[in-house]
This record gives sequence, C-alpha cells and structure tokens, in this order.
Amino acid sequence: MLRTVNRILVGLAGALLLALGAAVLIAALDLPRHWDVLPSAWPFDGPHDVLLAREDRLRWRGSGWWWPVVIAALAVAVLLAVWWLLALAARRRLRELAVHSGGSAVASVRGRALEEAMGAETEGLEGVERAAVALTGRRGAPQVRLVLVLGAHAGPAAALERLRAEVLHHARVSAGVPHLPAEVRLRTVRHRPERVE
Repeated sequence: MLRTVNRILVGLAGALLLALGAAVLIAALDLPRHWDVLPSAWPFDGPHDVLLAREDRLRWRGSGWWWPVVIAALAVAVLLAVWWLLALAARRRLRELAVHSGGSAVASVRGRALEEAMGAETEGLEGVERAAVALTGRRGAPQVRLVLVLGAHAGPAAALERLRAEVLHHARVSAGVPHLPAEVRLRTVRHRPERVE
C-alpha cells in the first residue's frame, strides 16, 4: 500500500513539475507569439512575463480570510510531508520476535539473530552468491525481505524453490509462526561476457 502511495505521489509531483517547467520554457523561448495552437488561457505570454502579476499577488492581501487560508494550506502540506516521512520510517527492521513455545510461555528472539541465520543458510544454497535479509512487520506477525544475488549460471526457479522449502520453512518453524510472508528480489552477479568458439 505504502509503495503504491509513494509512486502515485512522486508521479503526480513529477507530472506537475514537468508541466510547469514546459510552460515556463515555452514562454522563455517566446513560442506563444509564433505558435497559434496554444489555448487562449495559456498562463505565460512571453519571456518577460512573470509567474504571478503584481495585482494577482496583492489581490487578496486585504481580505481577512487570506492569511489564515494560506497558513492552513501550508500547515496541511507540512503535516502530509511529515506523515509521509514517518510512514516510510515505520518500515524499519523488526528488533525482536515473540516465539510461542506452547502453553502461555512466550520467548523473544532477536530479529538480527534470525536475519543472520537466514542469511547464512540462504548463502549456502546452490547458485546463491550473496543474500541480504531484513525482518519487518510486528512481533507476532513478521515479514521477510530478501535480496538474492545469483551466480552467473544459477537457475532462479530452483533457487526460489529451495529458499521456500528450506530457509523459509526453517525460519517459520524456529520462530513458531504459522505464516512468514516473504518478498524476494533477485539480482545477478556482474560478470564479463564469455566467448564461445
């Protein structure tokens, strides 16, 4: 969900900045005078035109509602930006997991220890050169993000199947959780091209 919101917000901001930049560039090159295809409501007339005319800048300053609205809009923009940054920071690593050992007994396992164990086991799989593991989520409902760097001749399907059947299964059993969702990103080792004769 957060990734989708990020993409939408970045896409909208990029499209808005691109449109504004294109409009300013068209005016700076004095193209509205040479082109007849621009609409009549085009915001800039030429290279000496300004973004906001003096009468536009001073139009609402005498009104009692102007400054509260400006301040409220800026405050909302700042709060949205802070919320966005906090939401991004909330996806930090899980520090410890709650392990249910039966009955009412609950133990906790350091998240870093489980990450290191999973990383070492993943790097032992055939075709996997390096692995980076990060636990996210909540104490009782962990999630795993893995980045696998595969060797030049490794089969991605075989590596993923062994990861699911061995590493994730062992982690799920040792952590005592029924489900352990995983997001896996695959990369390959950079290597020189081989000559075939």
